[in-house]
Amino acid sequence: MLPDQHILRIPGPTPIPPSVTYAMAQPMIGHRGQEMKELLQTVKEKLKPIFGTKEDILIYTASGTAALETAVVNAVQPGEEVVIIVTGAFGDRFTKICDEYHIKIYKYDVTWGEAADPDRLAELLKAHPNVKAVFATFCETSTAVLNPVKELAEIVHRESNALFIVDGVSCVGGTETKMDEWGLDIVVTGSQKAMMLPAGLAFIAASERAWKVIEQNPHSRFYLDMRKYRAKLREDSTPFTPAVSLLQGLKQALTLMEEEGLAAIYKRHNIMAAMTRAAFHALNIPLLTKDVDASPTVTAVKPNDFSSEDLRKVLRTNFGLTIAGGQQHLKGVIFRIGHMGYCSPADVLQTISLIELGLQQIGKTIELGTGVKAAQATYLAELSLV
Repeated sequence: MLPDQHILRIPGPTPIPPSVTYAMAQPMIGHRGQEMKELLQTVKEKLKPIFGTKEDILIYTASGTAALETAVVNAVQPGEEVVIIVTGAFGDRFTKICDEYHIKIYKYDVTWGEAADPDRLAELLKAHPNVKAVFATFCETSTAVLNPVKELAEIVHRESNALFIVDGVSCVGGTETKMDEWGLDIVVTGSQKAMMLPAGLAFIAASERAWKVIEQNPHSRFYLDMRKYRAKLREDSTPFTPAVSLLQGLKQALTLMEEEGLAAIYKRHNIMAAMTRAAFHALNIPLLTKDVDASPTVTAVKPNDFSSEDLRKVLRTNFGLTIAGGQQHLKGVIFRIGHMGYCSPADVLQTISLIELGLQQIGKTIELGTGVKAAQATYLAELSLV
């Protein structure tokens, strides 16, 4: 491998388009000047279709975890009851945040690798009629599961008066999201995944129902106060110093997404996921999730006769290819491949080809080209060319 070659195929941070990198390298502008006002005017409108909402999209200089905490501290008060759907490490993070704020938690634990069951959620809400919010992860990054948030939202609103709060960090921008139509009350995401930016920006949108709760919530908050951000956004400003260069990059990233079109973006992600899964099926290497529960943005592989860590090491050392390992009790058990944002079917074919070479190098017996051939056939089939 070349000494400075790095092929990043993890579920975040993801590669950055060159034009976005160039945009972030523009000369600095004043964060209270006219140029910033015009920049915010542009990006705040371009963000709305990605969330599928007419509501304001608040922009924080913060991480995805800060966005999760923002949703908690603005929508729920200490002592109130919530349900948290835990399908992996990031559902578990909602639990840790709520616990810090002394919120009473009812956990709906789902086997890692499986999606949440709306009927099971309905039973839980019937048993706990005072629940004020239900938290769910749209794409659970740690397991590569895509939860059925549309169906879960229907259950929440049918069985309770709770808000439905969704972590969309690893799929908004790469997966169809219809916040208003589906009844999602708060949706959050981060910049470093399907949004094709470095880490450092968080995006949060709330429904009219959610805003009524947020505005009446007496719980103290300062930097994370959504009321401050909405008030300033409507003035085309920010309550605190923004990450100017990231916002310049955001404008270009949103322009790229607008030019490609959301339907085409979602189709591209679905094709890449199908290609990746087909490759491992053909290689007879198990996947963690069923096809029906699989995320379009990340795939989790659960080998049964070789070490995922040995494979990751060989790929990184010999080819400069970085794929992700497992988290918590899945560490060393699975590996994960990100295919989101600035990623194409060509990148998937490269990744599968290198993984096949890596498998040979760690002693796994396969026929080279098996996974690549399956991915190629899937690509053609998905495009209706065969």
